[in-house]
Amino acid sequence: MVAAATPPGINPGDTAWMLIATALVLMMTPALGLFYAGLVRAKNVLNTFMMSIGALGVVAVTWAVVGYSIAFGGHGPLIGGFKNAFLSGVGFGPRAGTAIPHLLFFAFEATFCIITAALISGAVVERMRYGTFLIFMVVWSIVVYAVLAHWVWGGGWLAQHGTLDFAGGVPVEMASGFSALAAALAVGPRKDYGRQALLPHNAVYVLLGAGLLWFGWFGFNGGSGYTIGNPGVLAFTNTLLAPACTLVVWFLLDLRRGGHVTAVGAATAIVVGCVGITPACGYISPIWAMVLGGLAALPSYAIVVWRTRTRVDETLDVLAAHGLAGLTGILFIGFAAQKSWNGVSDGLLYGNLHQLGWQAMAALVVPAYAFGATFGLLKLMGLFLPLRVSERVESLGLDTQQHGEEAYASAEGAILVTTESLGAEQEARLPVAVPVQP
Repeated sequence: MVAAATPPGINPGDTAWMLIATALVLMMTPALGLFYAGLVRAKNVLNTFMMSIGALGVVAVTWAVVGYSIAFGGHGPLIGGFKNAFLSGVGFGPRAGTAIPHLLFFAFEATFCIITAALISGAVVERMRYGTFLIFMVVWSIVVYAVLAHWVWGGGWLAQHGTLDFAGGVPVEMASGFSALAAALAVGPRKDYGRQALLPHNAVYVLLGAGLLWFGWFGFNGGSGYTIGNPGVLAFTNTLLAPACTLVVWFLLDLRRGGHVTAVGAATAIVVGCVGITPACGYISPIWAMVLGGLAALPSYAIVVWRTRTRVDETLDVLAAHGLAGLTGILFIGFAAQKSWNGVSDGLLYGNLHQLGWQAMAALVVPAYAFGATFGLLKLMGLFLPLRVSERVESLGLDTQQHGEEAYASAEGAILVTTESLGAEQEARLPVAVPVQP
């Protein structure tokens, strides 16, 4: 093996850390699949997990072809441009403003787009067609994610006016949360929603998924400084402290409301805390991160409780866990940012009202754009493609009907597969099907 010289301007330490951080963030997408899979009924486990796995394929390709260029390929106020389409000009030299290879910067940002698109699946699980959802993720990652990433990270209008977002409150958290609400309204509720208990089938999956997400979040937030220096260290530490405080507050809320500390509640709290600190992790002190972690629990918990009493089947509470928690983090920057910690800007509590104004602008405009663009996209797609499976398929479960497999094989080892998912010749080779109860 021939050792190659490090290109000028590349810091080997930063590069090594960013390689690890990129792998950590990529791992978060299957972790999300596990988290979501535990929250649905057994007959939809595989389909739910496959929505996240699908994002690893179609969104990564879309990001390489055009998404990255729209986000980072220029400094226009609304979109970046197309100079980096098909990775043109993306090589081993340093990405501007960093000491890591441009190619690594692209890969790190790709993992963000992948998991953000996958997050929206939580709003439409157990009834949306798999193929339609894959197409949706491709288009959404271009018209929503890439555009919002450019606004705040790629030199767009929010960045030009000083809006701060360290690791994704705008294009990841608020975008996914409010897009999830739009998707739930556009696709409609499950046929059994409000008529019977639709309970999580495996709380252990949920806890394990949440734990792996928290682990990956150290790369998500810590890597967003693109360096092993102070910004990454601060973000890393705050990613430990904020979710811990969210957990404590969530425990107290659960105890007050129902007398029990629930496993699903604990897993949700971990996600809410990680989301809340995401935009602020590199801009506030560790003590303020703890305060933010506790505060983030309050609106998210309230929305989780309220949503179950409505006809809005935003199934896995992406709005509460990501949209509201991300919005809280974005606004908190405007209050508690400290230049002595971040070297960039102070917030209102340290004499800078202007910063709060632009954080509030992002908190207003981004949810509106994400919701409107997503709702319009799905309604337009619905004119050409069926968004939902049939009621019969929904009753049987999407695993067998959309994938020809089950997450949990029946005692006889049979798989229920109908002619809707396999041809007659393939069906004849299968063992006798055992009906799956709705």
